[in-house]
Amino acid sequence: MGNLLYVIAVILAIAWAVGFFVYAASGLIHILLVMAFITVVLRLVRR
Repeated sequence: MGNLLYVIAVILAIAWAVGFFVYAASGLIHILLVMAFITVVLRLVRR
């Protein structure tokens, strides 16, 4: 389960970077970044 959370966080961070630099979308990209950050924090707390 821990690896799955880490993979999801990496995918969300990559999606944020691609969306931010290529498409320059507004609120959705920042929501993806926040979700990736929360996933990483949860992974660190559950260790």
